[in-house]
Amino acid sequence: MSAPAKLPPFDAGDPLGIDDLLDPEELAVRDTVRTWAADRVLPHIAEWYESGELPGIRELARELGSLGALGMTLDGYGCAGASAVQYGLACLELEAADSGIRSLVSVQGSLAMYAIHTYGSEEQKQRWLPSMAAGETIGCFGLTEPDIGSDPAAMRTRAKKDGTDWVLNGRKMWITNGTVAGVAVVWARTDEGIRGFAVPTDAPGFSAPEIRHKWSLRASVTSELVMDDVRLPADALLPGATGLKAPLGCLSHARYGIVWGAMGAARSSFEAALEYSRSREQFGRPIGGFQLTQAKLADMALELHKGILLAHHLGRRLDAGRLRPEQVSFGKLNNVREAIDICRTARTILGANGISLEYPVMRHAGNLESVLTYEGTVEMHQLVLGKALTGLDAFR
Repeated sequence: MSAPAKLPPFDAGDPLGIDDLLDPEELAVRDTVRTWAADRVLPHIAEWYESGELPGIRELARELGSLGALGMTLDGYGCAGASAVQYGLACLELEAADSGIRSLVSVQGSLAMYAIHTYGSEEQKQRWLPSMAAGETIGCFGLTEPDIGSDPAAMRTRAKKDGTDWVLNGRKMWITNGTVAGVAVVWARTDEGIRGFAVPTDAPGFSAPEIRHKWSLRASVTSELVMDDVRLPADALLPGATGLKAPLGCLSHARYGIVWGAMGAARSSFEAALEYSRSREQFGRPIGGFQLTQAKLADMALELHKGILLAHHLGRRLDAGRLRPEQVSFGKLNNVREAIDICRTARTILGANGISLEYPVMRHAGNLESVLTYEGTVEMHQLVLGKALTGLDAFR
């Protein structure tokens, strides 16, 4: 009988050996994005968050474009054509730095670029996608309105035909990238139903004032979109986007990235708490040696790595063309909720130091309050799953 194989040492950073599920190319993507975030974001993010600004966003976008992180899963037009798992790993590493950076990438690629790539004409794709993939043009996605959040079918923004042109009027709210965008994908009610438009942001009557005084996603450009008789040529209409199914399809693609990204914020907070527990001494020894602290760390590690496994599973299903929207709701609901709980528990381990921007925990917790709400609130995802489980529609 042969001797049993020697077990690898326990790795506190990867206790379940999830890295064994990743191929060399996936590991290379993860490590590249992690290195970029460590060099370009982490040294500055506390200052950006405290000041409520994201300076140099255009330069950051170009750097992310050079990494292939913008429109990462799309094919052609300068896009990387990466797998869903590769994109997910990038989202995890970006949000481990800050949710605002992951949101920049997600809105650019999974919402604005995805909408143009999926529903746009060939001319629209050629016009916008190459410069967006390179980070030269920033995009935004206008669906939510000031009084219309979870019920987008009730939107008030309207587009009316005037000869061959369209005239757009309305307002959109909580729009990431809006103030710096060169193109806005805007959804509006028409006589033909809800349609999507690729709107150049230099069009007369279009403005995007920045929303200030936020206590979450502070290192992110968040805007209102105002459209006052914006006249668009006929070719601004996305020809393949008809009805709510089109914007909701974009949102499902973006929510997938959140499933991974939330675990990045959770990992950062867990690692901060773990390191702190090893060095902070009370009653003559490190607090990590006390049972209550170890219980917290164990529970945090369980939920963190279960969430990463869930994200990995959904990514493999997406790559196989088998991921359903209800499964994305499953992942978004679980992972964001658990990530917030991990951040809060990490804060208790850090004690009073947990509220300081010297540590990432409170910043991540604050950011995740926005992530919990946007692209589908907890209640909406619960109802999506409730309908799938029971076959009964509770939305009405």
